[in-house]
Amino acid sequence: MYKILVLPGDGVGIEVAAEAVGVLKALGAKHKLDFTFEEALIGGSSLDKYGVPIKDEVLQMAKKSDGVLLGAVGGPKWDGVEYARRPERGLLALRAELKAFANLRPVKVLPVLADASPLKRELIEGVDIMLVRELTGGLYFGRPKGIKKLVGGKEKGYNTLLYTTPEIERVARVGFELARGRRKKLTSVDKANVLESNVLWRKVVTRIGQEYPDVELKHMYVDNCAMQLLRNPQQFDVILTTNMFGDILADEASMLSGSIGMLPSASIGGKVGIYEPIHGSAPGRAGQNKGNPIATILSAAMMLKYAFHLEEASDEIERAIVKVLDEGYRTLDIHQEGTKLVGTREMGELIREKLL
Repeated sequence: MYKILVLPGDGVGIEVAAEAVGVLKALGAKHKLDFTFEEALIGGSSLDKYGVPIKDEVLQMAKKSDGVLLGAVGGPKWDGVEYARRPERGLLALRAELKAFANLRPVKVLPVLADASPLKRELIEGVDIMLVRELTGGLYFGRPKGIKKLVGGKEKGYNTLLYTTPEIERVARVGFELARGRRKKLTSVDKANVLESNVLWRKVVTRIGQEYPDVELKHMYVDNCAMQLLRNPQQFDVILTTNMFGDILADEASMLSGSIGMLPSASIGGKVGIYEPIHGSAPGRAGQNKGNPIATILSAAMMLKYAFHLEEASDEIERAIVKVLDEGYRTLDIHQEGTKLVGTREMGELIREKLL
């Protein structure tokens, strides 16, 4: 039995999460896999009902599950809410509670979608990158932080960029282990020419790299990496980086695949992982059957692989998606002339059909 907590969240998260659950149910019925699902609120939907972005009871449900499937959180509706209660704080609390310190974001360009990317086909053909982002340290969690009132009515906002040796060691080992199972190349991205915390990052990653003599280690400054992702993305295999840099670079890298709606992620490290698309809640498309569910369905596939060790079932989902795309079906974000436009529900149904 595999117990899955579903947190649809806000906006299109509700719709895309439903399609991912449908795919898992279809796969479970086919292979007699006993998936059980619980559903709860997170983000703005939880804020509206309970006054908090995630309830303690939901955090406990997550800890007792075998995996968490999440849609998306946030939206302009809650922009005026005080910072400590913003929808995104629910996601950060979930990551911290589950000790999910490593975020895996695969960026793989499918040949059938190469023309959907804003980059030239010859630049992106064959691109297969795994971005490993440290997830529970750095600027997003460092203390002290806050907004302080100064004399004369002025204010100052401040955050602390903090990393410890153990935090860097554990995420570095995740990156090197992944690289060892892939093309044996790891690029560590930092800003060690400016930031002392990143000097430590580079030092520790270099030391951990000595434990993996079969993996080629290269260091790169984040501004250069941002350029190289557009100039020559084929050079990358595994990219290892800090929390904030990973947040930014992953969104940039999503354009290699043609749409942010195509990229899944897995947040791992503790006993229970979180599996979610990297896109936001897209409130402008919410409730209109216009969201792309593929990233969330691929996130469910990552759950099968990393949480349940059902690699063949995970691969089966990926093959079903490729078949649907090969037949020319597209959601709005990847639609081009000559392809068949379908909605969120229709895309989910087409993928489920390929599993039967």
